[in-house]
Amino acid sequence: MDLTSYVNNLGREFATLAGAGGEEARALAERLSGALESAIRLTLLETLTAATDEITREMAPGSVEVRLRGRDPDFVVTAAPAEPDGATVAPTGTTPDTVEDGPAARINVRMPEQLKAAIEEAAAREGRSVNAWLVRAAAAALQPTDRVPPREASGAKRAKQGFTGWVR
Repeated sequence: MDLTSYVNNLGREFATLAGAGGEEARALAERLSGALESAIRLTLLETLTAATDEITREMAPGSVEVRLRGRDPDFVVTAAPAEPDGATVAPTGTTPDTVEDGPAARINVRMPEQLKAAIEEAAAREGRSVNAWLVRAAAAALQPTDRVPPREASGAKRAKQGFTGWVR
C-alpha cells in the first residue's frame, strides 16, 4: 500500500490551513511539512496496525498483519484453517504444542487491564501473538501434574493427634 498520496494530502491540508494565517504562517507550514512527513507516515502506520489488530481479534483464529516493505506497508492475511464437520476440542493430556494444531473455537474473555498488559508483554517476549500465548498457557495449565505430595507417595497416612497402644 503506497502511503505517499495520503501523506501528500495531509501536507496539502496543513498548507491550506496555514494559508488562512497569512503569508508568514504559510511559509512556516512549508518549512515544517518536510519534517511532518515522517510523523504523518508513522501515525498512518500506527493506525493501520491498530486496525489490523482489531480485524485479527474479530476473525480469530485467522489473522491480518502489517509488514513494512521499504517505506510502505504490506498486508498479510492468514485465513483460519477449515474445520472438519464434527470438530472436537483437543483432549486433556495433549501437549501445548499439539493443541495449537487442532480445530479452533472462539471465546470472549474479560480480564483486568493490568493482566492483559502482562499477557501482551509475555507474548511479545516469546515472539508469539497474544492468542498463541494464551492457547499455550491454557494447554499447559490443563496438563496433568506428575508430582505427588511426599506423604502420599510413601503410602503414609496422616495420623490423628493422639496415642494408642499399651503403656507401663
